[in-house]
Amino acid sequence: MTPFGTTADGHAVHAFTLSAHGLAATILTLGAILQDLRLDGIEHGLTIGSRNLRDYEGAMKYHGAIVGPVANRVSGAQAKISGTVHHFEANVLGKHTLHGGTHGTHTRIWQGVQTGPDRLELTLDLADGDGGFPANRRIIAVFDILSGPALRLTITTTTDAPSIANLTNHSYWNLDGTDHMCDHGLQISSESYLPTDDEFVTTGEINHIGGTPFDFSALKNLTLAENPLDNTFCLALARRDLTEVLHLRGASGTAMHVATTEAGIHVFDDRPNHRAIAIETQSWPDAPNKPDFPSIDITPNAPIVQITQWRFSKR
Repeated sequence: MTPFGTTADGHAVHAFTLSAHGLAATILTLGAILQDLRLDGIEHGLTIGSRNLRDYEGAMKYHGAIVGPVANRVSGAQAKISGTVHHFEANVLGKHTLHGGTHGTHTRIWQGVQTGPDRLELTLDLADGDGGFPANRRIIAVFDILSGPALRLTITTTTDAPSIANLTNHSYWNLDGTDHMCDHGLQISSESYLPTDDEFVTTGEINHIGGTPFDFSALKNLTLAENPLDNTFCLALARRDLTEVLHLRGASGTAMHVATTEAGIHVFDDRPNHRAIAIETQSWPDAPNKPDFPSIDITPNAPIVQITQWRFSKR
């Protein structure tokens, strides 16, 4: 554990570095941010990060962080939970809640314990009413480096009363170390996606990818300027066993293979510069307000465990 800096409001931030199997990851206590990821034999990092803490308190506030307690948008900044309507901060357009609000998990200082060169456990407690969300909740995020090489993130959320939870890592990826993503190829094991309205809120529809720019069933080059991406691809109707669902390949031949337990994977193209692409494994956005979407309800007897694994290869 090494000092990384002090936040504007005076909280110390530390960095932990894990290394094994030719892969090295640096994670911050601020937001459980994946600040850097390095693969042996490649000079550049594979994820977009900064050595300046102030960047993570500004324009890069979501880069690499675990966002929540509910990722993506909650329409109308409200949801019915166990029969009661709860109101959250409307931090988008004064209408909707994005990534748990202004003070979501990406802004918090997590408590970290490194239990070996290849494992880190981070813990965050959220009080009943924090951000408008009910119940006292504990979030445990475990980072492991595995053979492959692969980085695995396991997020476990427990609660003392009914609530909702849908967390995700919000890293931005560029496997070539360049300033643009258009030489990358993308493949997603999905037959449908969730369209959104002009405020990027899911409409409740589930559209087939066939004949649309959202068809990534085979590896194809990204044309982000022509076909902007800020959509969730449907993987399943419920959480399931860890399944490989996405492949990202750079022009250099460096590739990332993403596996997840989650029912969806959200892809965002980092407009307007298209320097990197955000890949967020999560349940479907706005699920509490869309009765046909997989539930994100959580109870004391039914905690959630969300697993994402990034495996890397190179030519």
